[in-house]
Amino acid sequence: MKIGLVHEGHGETLVALTPDSVQRLVSKGHTITVEAGAGNAAGFNDQQYCDAGATIQEERKALVVESDVIATVTGPREAAEWGELSPGTVVVGMLKPFSAPVRLYEHWAEAGVTALSMDALPRISRAQSMDVLSSLSTVMGYRAAIIAAERVRKFFPLLMTAAGTIPPARVLILGAGVAGLQAIATAHRLGARVEAFDTRPEVREQVESLGATFLTLDVESQATQDGYATELADDAHKKENERLREPVARADAIITTAQIPGQRAPILITREMLSGMRPGSVIIDLAAETGGNTEVTKVGESVFYAGVEVVGSRNLASELPHDASQLFGRNLANFLQYLEDAGITWNAQHEVSLPDDEIVNRTMLIHEGRLLHAGLLKRQGGGVLDVTHR
Repeated sequence: MKIGLVHEGHGETLVALTPDSVQRLVSKGHTITVEAGAGNAAGFNDQQYCDAGATIQEERKALVVESDVIATVTGPREAAEWGELSPGTVVVGMLKPFSAPVRLYEHWAEAGVTALSMDALPRISRAQSMDVLSSLSTVMGYRAAIIAAERVRKFFPLLMTAAGTIPPARVLILGAGVAGLQAIATAHRLGARVEAFDTRPEVREQVESLGATFLTLDVESQATQDGYATELADDAHKKENERLREPVARADAIITTAQIPGQRAPILITREMLSGMRPGSVIIDLAAETGGNTEVTKVGESVFYAGVEVVGSRNLASELPHDASQLFGRNLANFLQYLEDAGITWNAQHEVSLPDDEIVNRTMLIHEGRLLHAGLLKRQGGGVLDVTHR
């Protein structure tokens, strides 16, 4: 495949492929062209990409026209940023079908572009090496714990000094997915006393293995086929808020991670609960971009309510771009090689043929002039947009 790596822009510091990932793909026979400066923000310069076997291209429009596949982290915000893509071009990245502009995908469908979104990967064993959501959640969970330790007005660890003993900070993690588990592990290593809650009781063993106390609040939900918690009924949600009141009140720092794909994040902490917390406490809300887990969260901002700081985190992975890009790049390289091995092909007219495969089908947002993902179709107003390329 001829793979083009674009410079992200819009403040995104990650790069979709690192020199290490490029070298692996080149060794498999692929041709890689990198837009000049694509990796600078993540700490990878153009010479490193050249040393890995890539070619540097100064002009983005030339790069996208010449590529079979365009590798990106999150894609453009509008089609004009990349120029006109050739029919049969495949865009691969974390394309956010539940939130990205629908018009962008309509434009690509009209142009005969295929889009595959890695944040739609099925949670199955053979897709684990491609799971960008887990990789970035690991980064965000770690970073959230560090920010909590920086912002809270207490030591995380127990300290025994000549002036007396300082007890450890109490940290509460709400949601024990990948981000939550990494936050637990990091807070525990920093010496905090950690408690955690998740509506899925099956994660208890994982929580306890990382050194945290699992809160039994008699509130449970089922898990989706991809392992996410399902939305609670209204009565169960009210019960959850009530049962969380005491753990929230005694916490010095809280990290919330609860999200439901395609829906607004559930409110776990109300204004009333915030008023019951000690002044100087801090909440790091990892669900801020989907509405937030508190009633006062504002994405990208710190809000102070009743003396409690609520940090509405935005793209925390971009604060650790070097390692986040390494993880993302390995996932993406594995996915691209999977496409090759599964049988992706282009004919003489550069029309792409994709294998009939669970992983490919689940990630497919656009193909053959049609929007296919339920998240896009729902926001478009229903129905299937059919603009088959001529």
